[in-house]
Amino acid sequence: MRDGDGGPARKDFESLCYSISHDLKAPLRAIDGYSEILLREHAAALGEEGVRAARAIRRNAGKMAALLDALLSWSRAARQELKPRPVDMGRLAREVGAELRGELAGRRVRLEVRELPPARADALLMRQVWVHLLSNALKFTGPRGEAAVVEVAGRSEAGELVYSVRDNGVGFDMAYADRLFNVLQRLHSDREFAGAGAGLAVVRRIVERHGGRVWAEGRVGAGSTFFFALPKRP
Repeated sequence: MRDGDGGPARKDFESLCYSISHDLKAPLRAIDGYSEILLREHAAALGEEGVRAARAIRRNAGKMAALLDALLSWSRAARQELKPRPVDMGRLAREVGAELRGELAGRRVRLEVRELPPARADALLMRQVWVHLLSNALKFTGPRGEAAVVEVAGRSEAGELVYSVRDNGVGFDMAYADRLFNVLQRLHSDREFAGAGAGLAVVRRIVERHGGRVWAEGRVGAGSTFFFALPKRP
């Protein structure tokens, strides 16, 4: 089922994702906890092969936890009540950018936020949009030591406000562009870049709940640009 599908089936799918991601977290924590106890207190009895297996259990439990958190975030984006109000999008993007830069010690990053038109939207959900878009741009830039360059821009058009996040990263093949905003879809392996593949799906869900749209443009090895548009009269 694609993230963009509508109607009762999508609502049932959202409820199922919420229940699964919420209810499976406790047993998954137990699996991780018991495997940690095995490594800490019974490593000698396990032997080399047993220790390797226990570590693999912990590693995969961590991946599963990340997937469940991603599903939970995606489903919450559909369930949270909208509280629209005027939002200074430029200020919000700069605040999020400053927070993310604090987590990038040792990396060369140039983040430029141009003048952005204000919007009427849910401020908390819009913060999530900027967090996911800017995190995505920073994640896929500078993998070989180059300086990461991320540019945020916006413009007012007839009937809608268009915002964009451009980066100089690894880019993507436009043949697969329709997969980018679907839940748990990835164009790069988790060995190359960490993450569960739900951030852009959350962006899509939030923007569409505001009556807007999302799309992306890119080229392999030449960076990418992610766009979202919000109606001027939501």
